[in-house]
Amino acid sequence: MHDRHDHSRSKHANHDRRYARGERGQHGSHGDHGHHGGGRSGLRRFFAHGDLRLVILHLIAEKPRHGYEIIKAIEERVAGAYSPSPGVIYPSLTLLEELGYVTVSAAPESSKKLHAITAQGQAFLDANRPGLEALLARMDQAGREQASPAPQILRAMENLQLALRLRLARRPLDEQQINDVAAALDAAAASVGRS
Repeated sequence: MHDRHDHSRSKHANHDRRYARGERGQHGSHGDHGHHGGGRSGLRRFFAHGDLRLVILHLIAEKPRHGYEIIKAIEERVAGAYSPSPGVIYPSLTLLEELGYVTVSAAPESSKKLHAITAQGQAFLDANRPGLEALLARMDQAGREQASPAPQILRAMENLQLALRLRLARRPLDEQQINDVAAALDAAAASVGRS
């Protein structure tokens, strides 16, 4: 059991040395790999192998955090375009601890585990700074693309919703009026789809 753990740790350490030298394998380019337009599935491809671990370490370097805070910080950075699951975050935190990159302590007045970066973790982060900066820039871009629609569109959506609510509250619609309202909504939807 002990030997298997040592072998696993050694394997991860070797991978991190290759990562620091830029040898990230076929899925590990920091170029334009992955993100092509902001959807949730696009963001899953956005993180190449090892990228999410680097982002997690960066967030912990900013301040000690627990797992839920890390999930929320990533969500906020990409404006909700991607939300890493606990099943991804917590094993990554365990691995970072095994590698000696973070320490874990009990959060004050809480049962949650608080993760803080170590000197070894900071050295790894510094060695990967150019790749991290490129990754954070891509995340910021994804967040901008995911941001709310233009104010004019939001206003028009609210106007339509209000007009429908007022019209339906005024009196019951007859068959012709129902067809007219439905046709107007269908025409608007088709026009938006063509734009």
